[in-house]
This record gives sequence, structure tokens and C-alpha cells, in this order.
Amino acid sequence: MAIVHNPSREGDALKALLVSAAVVLFALLTLYLVGFDQGAISRSGMFMHELMHDGRHLLGVPCH
Repeated sequence: MAIVHNPSREGDALKALLVSAAVVLFALLTLYLVGFDQGAISRSGMFMHELMHDGRHLLGVPCH
């Protein structure tokens, strides 16, 4: 049995749209940081670089 939510008010639909947009933007930012950053934004030393490097290997993104 599926639960279906039908927004009855415009406010609910707008809120759902804003939450969806925020999730998509966060996902794209995370994908950029893990896949393509190479230290340009994450300037917190080697710890963050190595963490992102391991994330690239985990996702199968070529990095070297």
C-alpha cells in the first residue's frame, strides 16, 4: 500500500518545491566537492583532500 500526499494548499506545494530544490543543490555541491574540487574550495589541509580523494575512489570517479 502506497501513501500518497496530495498538497491541498499552495503553501504545501511551494514548501515541497523549495525543499526539493535545496536537496538538489546540496547534492550537486557535494558531487562537485567530491568529484572535481581538487582542493580549490576545501582548503582545510591534507585531511579534507584525502577524504575527498577516498570519496572519488568510492564513487569510481577518475582522479589520477
